Amino acid sequence: MEPIQPELAAEPNGQLDYVSDSPETMQGPMRRCLVGGDVLPLTAMVRFVVGPNNMVVPDFSARLPGRGLWLRASRDIVNTAVARKLFARAARKPVATSPDLSNMIESALAQRSINLVGLARRAGQAFFGLVKVRTWLKAGKRGVLLLAVDGSLSERSRMRRLAADVPVIEIFSSSELGAVFGRDYAVHAVIAPGGLARHLEVECGRLGGFRPEISDGDTGGRVGEIMERDCDE
Repeated sequence: MEPIQPELAAEPNGQLDYVSDSPETMQGPMRRCLVGGDVLPLTAMVRFVVGPNNMVVPDFSARLPGRGLWLRASRDIVNTAVARKLFARAARKPVATSPDLSNMIESALAQRSINLVGLARRAGQAFFGLVKVRTWLKAGKRGVLLLAVDGSLSERSRMRRLAADVPVIEIFSSSELGAVFGRDYAVHAVIAPGGLARHLEVECGRLGGFRPEISDGDTGGRVGEIMERDCDE
């Protein structure tokens, strides 16, 4: 099998070898990033296509027709591709890119991720609240643990320890999580095991490439403590 050349990091005929954007089907095929040349699973990448107006647009579900242009899901990588005009080189024709492309991708991935939490809630597979989440974890149940990045530092640390090997996602604000559950704020939430939880891990993994990494010194404090007492139940 001949090695894939970096300039051919796209489907030559526009045909995809998967038909769903579920994590199970996206995990298998690999693509080469236009910028770094790394061969990565689709779950770690964002696909782009050139629209009829020659504008480069992200195709998060990888279903749009046309030749796919693939990048690692990273703000820096997308910015580099735009600055170096790599989309045009891969597409072999002049293309237009939005100067705000990275922010557009972050916003779209955040909405996709939040929508999955909403789907899980409506399906009875998601709940929030410090006591409920702590009880769930102490019972040894699995799933995905969501911790708001602006929750209290001490409680987030305790929850991580309690979670053991349960996947933990810390990428949403308390207001983003709260909106899903019909509250102003939500600090702790759990998604029960299943397809929605696995899909959420994939989307949040991609979103993490566009949101700044949060360290324990960046958020929390008194606001976080107040949210724990007043807004999470």
